[in-house]
Amino acid sequence: MEYRQFGNTLYARMDRCDEIISCILDVCKKEGIQSAVFSGIGGCSSAEIQTFIPETGEFETQHLTGMLELIAINGNVVTDRDGKYFHHTHAVYSYKDGEEHKMAAGHISATTVLYTAEIEIRPVTGGVIRRKYDEETGTGFWDFD
Repeated sequence: MEYRQFGNTLYARMDRCDEIISCILDVCKKEGIQSAVFSGIGGCSSAEIQTFIPETGEFETQHLTGMLELIAINGNVVTDRDGKYFHHTHAVYSYKDGEEHKMAAGHISATTVLYTAEIEIRPVTGGVIRRKYDEETGTGFWDFD
């Protein structure tokens, strides 16, 4: 992975075998970014797509492998009051299954680059968005306090 900052925005190029989410978190930690939003495109070799099931409070995971065209990845990075980093990421992929073109999308826990990914990271300016755990749903939400 390589990245540069132009103005307030960071631009990251991720290379073969880089795991996109861990790279984004690494950039934020290295640069002291406590909250940010990000988006990007690329080509991936694997993805763990999750769907949250409210009744169980658990995620169901689908594993995809092969040539996955990363149509869009969008998400955010926030920290809790102890400085622990969290991400909330969604992505859309297209891929071939035999002669059929298919798509898959959802919450992403991990995705690995096949040939490249280009990610724009936009730090929050003028404040910090924290993460607040919600016991009722078992998930975290933005905290503006």
